[in-house]
Amino acid sequence: MKICLDTNVLVSAFATRGLAADVLRVVLAERELLVSELILIEFRRALEKEMRAPADKIAFAEQVLRAQTMIPEVAALASPKVRDPADARVLASAVAGGADVLVTGDADLLTVAASSPIPILSPRELWERLRGAP
Repeated sequence: MKICLDTNVLVSAFATRGLAADVLRVVLAERELLVSELILIEFRRALEKEMRAPADKIAFAEQVLRAQTMIPEVAALASPKVRDPADARVLASAVAGGADVLVTGDADLLTVAASSPIPILSPRELWERLRGAP
């Protein structure tokens, strides 16, 4: 299963303990993680500006992510309409990269999940699917 984790999931995974970190560990160990350049740019910016993470920690995290499958950056899809252009590009890149699922905590993306060409799940929903919860 090819899984694209959105920026907010990756930032949470690297910056805190909890569900997002558990999801990332399972994806890295058991699945294929897909990452786009846009996600990496947003990831670095969030760790630098919002989390004020040390430069060496950011470089290490980015190195780990760059070692995963890189997917192309593409223009937004015609449908579904996503409010934030960056979110629309993340979804389009996940689709173009062959992702089986996009995982995000972003409400704008989650609200278009029903009309998306691939499933859009919250970290909790992915966790339950991966772990076979009812």
